[in-house]
Amino acid sequence: MTNVILCGGSGTRLWPISRTYFPKQFYKFINGKSLFQLTVLRNQDLCSDFIIVTNKDQYFIALDQLDEIGVKNCRFILEPVPRNTAAAVALSCIDAVKSGSETVLITPSDHLVKDEKKYKKVIERGVSEAIKGGIIMFGIKPSYPETGYGYIDALTAGQGQEQTKPDTKSNFAGSSDKFHNQSNAAHNIYTEHNSGIISGTHTILNPVYPVVSFKEKPDEETAEKYISKGNFYWNSGMLLVKPEILIDELKAVCPAIYENSEFAYENASKDGFMIRIKEDDMLKIEENSIDFALLENTKSVRVIESDFDWSDLGNFDSIYNELEKDENNNAVNTKEDIVGINSKNNLIMSGGKMIAAIDVEDMIIINTDDAVLISKKGSSQNVKKIVDELKKRNSELHTHHLTVHRPWGSYSVLLESALYKLKKISVKPGAKLSLQKHFHRSEHWIVTSGTALVTVGDKETLLRANESTYIPMGFVHRLENPGLIPLIIIEAQVGEYLKEDDIVRIEDDYNRL
Repeated sequence: MTNVILCGGSGTRLWPISRTYFPKQFYKFINGKSLFQLTVLRNQDLCSDFIIVTNKDQYFIALDQLDEIGVKNCRFILEPVPRNTAAAVALSCIDAVKSGSETVLITPSDHLVKDEKKYKKVIERGVSEAIKGGIIMFGIKPSYPETGYGYIDALTAGQGQEQTKPDTKSNFAGSSDKFHNQSNAAHNIYTEHNSGIISGTHTILNPVYPVVSFKEKPDEETAEKYISKGNFYWNSGMLLVKPEILIDELKAVCPAIYENSEFAYENASKDGFMIRIKEDDMLKIEENSIDFALLENTKSVRVIESDFDWSDLGNFDSIYNELEKDENNNAVNTKEDIVGINSKNNLIMSGGKMIAAIDVEDMIIINTDDAVLISKKGSSQNVKKIVDELKKRNSELHTHHLTVHRPWGSYSVLLESALYKLKKISVKPGAKLSLQKHFHRSEHWIVTSGTALVTVGDKETLLRANESTYIPMGFVHRLENPGLIPLIIIEAQVGEYLKEDDIVRIEDDYNRL
């Protein structure tokens, strides 16, 4: 089985810790590991390999985090522009078929699962169902009326006379005709797909049901009605299917998405484990979710009732619910950076600066190097509105942190004004920046650790700690780390325009020309 990890989201509801170029799946929430890393580790024993679908500007973060946990058996599909999950699923299933994968487990990269033993049992149950045919979803039994999740309306046992499966466009041929019958066959479907676990009056573990419909994120009153009915599940966003079956469904239900995805895949640049989709080809694929494009328009979907502890950590209220609490019911990420006096029921996340709270209750306080969020608990769904406002202001605060990751390493902005900028630049061993020039700034480099191979014009120079060089405006230059330890330099930029788009790349090892 191949684990397809959808890793292209931007996590706007978790600003300021989540930004466009460093979204929430890479932030290390739990025990020093990111949600992306936890997803890989959770599925490592279940799957033989991984397909990571991510943005071309984020893949190196995923690559670094995979290296940190020692996982190598991954292929990457790099999207030049985001087109939602239908394109990502189509491209990954096309690749899975060509790679000979029998089944694919399609998962988001940014969800949290605590009970991994239960999780593995449910996935194994899903594999046995997927082999029979159809598309298997994993529905989480709701424990409270959540308004931030989508819901799955399932045709559970005993409802055959009350609900009707809606007409759809699919003529799915991969499973037997019973999946295409109307609701009067619901009991037969239920019995067949739960055979082997039905025994007398014993409780059926993880039963499988036909899907009636999908419901968008409801208001609280509607969510309470869903829970009282008993046949609604949270949509986990996870699928398990034979890749050729999903492709057949795409051909039948949304052929344009399949055809444009196939063309984009075949026309992609393939370099070892990297599949780089071309931007013009990607833009031809309809921007749509896999739920809207396919799952709501096919009769081949079944849902497994899943009892593992799951959260999509979609907002700060959900993060508060999942983190450990102190004696005052505060959830904090670093105890040494937080002092609370007569404060309780708060989520406080420090970005390395001391946070002191006095007489504060039921608040969300999130600190980063360049932004602070303060909100009442229960209001964190509105954080996206702040991101929308930042976009209107053309602020880079919604796209970048002060520390920005690059394929060759990272840089951190230490100080910035209208006419100068000070950066700390870290270059991985053996890595090098592009051969480049700038029209509006000059640069001074000071090596603080490691060895730098510096190109300025046609001259190469080796610099060591406490040595420096100057790059005049307009000169072609490059920075390289020929050593075995990280290279650290301090860069001082001087000029009247200091934005990152003042760059002309002449050569680049990372296909960014």
